[in-house]
Amino acid sequence: MRGETQPSLLIPAPDCAACPRLVEYRRANRDAYPGWHHAPVPSFGELDASILVVGLAPGLKGANRTGRPFTGDYAGDLLYATLSRLGLARGSYGASADDGFTLVDCRVTNAARCAPPANKPLPAEFAACRPFLASEIAAMPALRGILCLGRGSHDQVLSTLGLRKAAHPFGHGVTHPLPSGLALTDSYHCSRYNTNTRRLTEAMFVAAVEALLNAIRR
Repeated sequence: MRGETQPSLLIPAPDCAACPRLVEYRRANRDAYPGWHHAPVPSFGELDASILVVGLAPGLKGANRTGRPFTGDYAGDLLYATLSRLGLARGSYGASADDGFTLVDCRVTNAARCAPPANKPLPAEFAACRPFLASEIAAMPALRGILCLGRGSHDQVLSTLGLRKAAHPFGHGVTHPLPSGLALTDSYHCSRYNTNTRRLTEAMFVAAVEALLNAIRR
């Protein structure tokens, strides 16, 4: 991952046809919600960042609408407020892709790039997107830590890296030192459901991000 030359970044085409179910869903949503992004959602942040935040998939009325990960839904409100609080973002988050908000030494992406029905990608859809996540990780020369938002993200990152899930069990706030030298920290997903049920509090989420920062800054 840290050779003298870095591989070029592999990104899905705007009309990627790898997943028939998602293509059909995209077409239906284009009819229902004209003017929205309705395409694979690109990553947010610079490739020379030391931290990669990985979510599960774009939300229909969040990133699928705005074209930027976690932008336009509650999960983004908590995620980006926390990144700002910890010095990993600057500007005012306005819940739109043109709000001028920027990330600092941090990049945000999803394990699956297209919005899925019921927010649940199928295993084959994750597999089809896995080369893009693998390329993302390989193209980040300064990468030191990955923050996984939810168990699904955790599992997909481990699969992408070719690591056994049993050797790295998911646990909120747990940091796993990986064989490559990267640190992987887990958090419950910052969704409204998790915060409303108090499975995840703002303090818990801040603590999980701080755990990753502490691991990579030692």
